[in-house]
Amino acid sequence: MAGLVIRSFDSADETRPFEDGKGRLDVLETDGGPVGRGVFEPGWRWSEHVKPLAGTDSCQAAHTGYVVSGRIKVVMDDGESAEVGPGDFARVAPGHDAWVVGDEPCVMLDWTGYGEYAKPSSG
Repeated sequence: MAGLVIRSFDSADETRPFEDGKGRLDVLETDGGPVGRGVFEPGWRWSEHVKPLAGTDSCQAAHTGYVVSGRIKVVMDDGESAEVGPGDFARVAPGHDAWVVGDEPCVMLDWTGYGEYAKPSSG
């Protein structure tokens, strides 16, 4: 393991576009596992732009992340909800929908939930 690793999301190992051009996920593979930068464009909603790729009724990824810019609303399957924005840390359990709030893209870094996120389902 290197003592210092510097990487740029602008040169990601993989980029996964969302449906209808509503954003993308940039993934860096690291010794500690995948780290992702989600860029969610205004009008993006998980149930419209990722659900077709995931093949599940709601997002089943757990997220541990930080919002760099923009705002996103998360609604859990049980109805609990919250809105997060710039500077907010968020931990989100599996079983939720989410969408961009406002007219600014939401950029979120996630170091637990983006490894398999927005990959086409294998079944």
